[in-house]
Amino acid sequence: MVHITKDHFSIAQICQSGQCFRLERLEMSETALVEGRVKEQRTKERYALTALGRYLEIEQEGEQLSFACPQEEFDQIWKEYFDLEENYGAIIASIDREDGYLTAAAACGSGVRILRQDLWEIIISFIISQQNNIRRIRKSIDLLCRRYGEERQTADEKVYFNFPTAKALAEVPLEKLYDCGLGYRSRYLHETALSILKGEVSLEAVKTMAYQEAKAELLKLKGVGVKVAECICLFALHKTEAFPIDTHINKVLAQQYPKGFPFDRYKGYEGIVQQYIFYYDLTENARRIAQK
Repeated sequence: MVHITKDHFSIAQICQSGQCFRLERLEMSETALVEGRVKEQRTKERYALTALGRYLEIEQEGEQLSFACPQEEFDQIWKEYFDLEENYGAIIASIDREDGYLTAAAACGSGVRILRQDLWEIIISFIISQQNNIRRIRKSIDLLCRRYGEERQTADEKVYFNFPTAKALAEVPLEKLYDCGLGYRSRYLHETALSILKGEVSLEAVKTMAYQEAKAELLKLKGVGVKVAECICLFALHKTEAFPIDTHINKVLAQQYPKGFPFDRYKGYEGIVQQYIFYYDLTENARRIAQK
């Protein structure tokens, strides 16, 4: 178990930010006792993540984080995966204080970080995400992994499934992909998997490319449009200059920035700012629905 203290990190906000679909909540409560009496009720946030061929549980209480893995694994994999060495506080501090909307958005989602996820998994995940909601995306990805991913087991006998390889998905009959609730996206997954196997697009080469070059290469894949390519660049390649625009972001930009968003001010970390806006919009929409 690795214990660290980290500000501007919320595993709950990361889970809800729409960038990772195999991170799930496992709630755990504990009660503090003083002289046999209940002093306070505390709830630790507890989450499970399946990524990069591994299973990881994370607990958080305030700024205290615990990662259920050896120190070596944390240093070699998870420190980079969760972008723990980036100073998100400095990014938030750079936001124009006169921009009330963005200031509020960053305050609301101050614990969101941009994960460094597996490129192949993010390509498939965001093809599935098109015209879809988070709950259905998670369900479809879970089915794909259970049916076509490699089954593994942790040291304490927890069973988990790796994300299916391009070869595995290319070999799945198209009608079986439809059974995973993928709809028209089934053909996109199948053809994209074949493109990778044939070498029409090299994932290893994409990883070495600059932002615009990588985006252009990703657009060659079936089912990958500009918005999906931007998401892949941001959430897998960690191109933080990428700024995915969907209907939510388009609406915010039209309402809050009719004269144009100040991209130049946030050059190099536009994607981090985008995530604050996206998370804030989701949160506000959920709040409005709850009040009805």
